[in-house]
Amino acid sequence: MELRTYIVEDNATIRENLIGALEELASIKALGWAETEGDATNWLTGHGSGWDLAIVDLFLKQGSGLGVLEACRSRGRDQRVVVLSNYATTDMRKRCLQLGADAVFDKSNEIDALVEYCIVQSEGPRTNA
Repeated sequence: MELRTYIVEDNATIRENLIGALEELASIKALGWAETEGDATNWLTGHGSGWDLAIVDLFLKQGSGLGVLEACRSRGRDQRVVVLSNYATTDMRKRCLQLGADAVFDKSNEIDALVEYCIVQSEGPRTNA
């Protein structure tokens, strides 16, 4: 099953490479993307159960990925939000998990783990949220 995925990443090169890799390797379908906290929260909250996974960077053109996490706290049971950041320190990982992130991945050395996470999510059973 394809994971309907929304990407929150302000670096166009990283975003395009990430989408290409995940579509090829991990059965995701990119629904769209945002470069700012406001655009991301508006789309994610405005599309209810119309997405399965959000991949969120912490540093955005405007606002922060932390605000996106906060906005997604009331998402459906089967919807996942993960953080993909160059700033995945121990303290930041803890903060992200406190705000409701399902997982945190470091851009520099955990892309394979993100791919594996997406594969597992796409193969898992889905229930109505």
